[in-house]
Amino acid sequence: MRFLVSTIGSRGEAQPVTALAVQLKELGNDVKVVAPPDFEELVTGNGIDFTPVGQSLRTFSPGKLKPEDLPRLAEESVREQFRVVGQAAQGADVLVAGGALQHATRSVAESVNAHYVYASFCANTLPSPHHAPPAMLGRVPVNGTPEENLAQWEQQRMLFGHARESLNAERAELGLDPVGDIRDHIFSDAPWLAADPLLGPWPGPGELVTTGAWLTDDQRPLAEDLEAFLAGGEPPVYFGLGSMHGAQDTAHQAVEAAHKLGKRVVLQQGWADLQLADDAPDCIAIGEVNQQALFRRVAVVVHHGGAGTTTTAAAACTPQIVLPHMYDQYYWGSQVERLDIGRSAKAVTAETLAEALELADEAAKVGAQVRTDGARVAAQRLMRVGR
Repeated sequence: MRFLVSTIGSRGEAQPVTALAVQLKELGNDVKVVAPPDFEELVTGNGIDFTPVGQSLRTFSPGKLKPEDLPRLAEESVREQFRVVGQAAQGADVLVAGGALQHATRSVAESVNAHYVYASFCANTLPSPHHAPPAMLGRVPVNGTPEENLAQWEQQRMLFGHARESLNAERAELGLDPVGDIRDHIFSDAPWLAADPLLGPWPGPGELVTTGAWLTDDQRPLAEDLEAFLAGGEPPVYFGLGSMHGAQDTAHQAVEAAHKLGKRVVLQQGWADLQLADDAPDCIAIGEVNQQALFRRVAVVVHHGGAGTTTTAAAACTPQIVLPHMYDQYYWGSQVERLDIGRSAKAVTAETLAEALELADEAAKVGAQVRTDGARVAAQRLMRVGR
């Protein structure tokens, strides 16, 4: 069977898409991944065919977007998606769209007579009266009554409308009828939720296909200098912002807070290229790393609140501090606090860090319940869809 799995998101979407592709291939299928060019090594390193789409996200800062920029960016993205996905999908039996704003995937699936599945990696990116929508364009919605939540969802629906004209023009080229509601068209009538049922449950109403989070089985060894650092003292504090363009001050505050508590620090430089203030021997700066291996050996994980990092930290039975920047990260911060396995904060202080350190027992209890088979479950179900 032939599958095309696509995303236009950051690593938080490219990583689970790759995890799904790996499982599909292990089950004997042909698989292609379409993703931004930043993730070619991630995908091909796992033995999966890769096709780039769009510009590099590493040099693109969504935090600087203005509402007036959206129509132009939407049109450019839609046309690029139709071109790339349309070419890559020839002969595919199933097309999977992983994450938001994938305007082309469903239309291309219709044009090649393939099945279509939309998968979200976080419950609050799918409409429900039981939660507010994710943070977008600097606005952080707040949970309210069901009526208030739905009103906020209706406001966000308009953001999808910027692409309507371009999407329908592309559909016309494929001989397809126009669509009116772009958001519902992308999400479909039966979206999947690829999130851990304990960490990020679907609140209802309505039934979704829930598979658990799509996690890779990362077998990469830790670098020798990192291994030596970890072995040279008590478990340190990890700080990293992944693909966020965070400020250096945030990292310096975290290091200072850790020092006040006598804790060492592992600083993951990430896309923000974070740097240590000095070369003190109780700190180490690292690049790309096997988080699954590292998080089991640190005292606290301080991070931006991406779905994958939150789930990986939880599965490692390690307390965490979430420093949300955008989109679903505020939701994950609230879930960490709900389960009492960490804290959500604007910055790291010694007090917040001390609180998180006290949550090790609860983090261990929750971590023992986090599922790691979500990608396999999804792959097996997708094969049934494609038959």
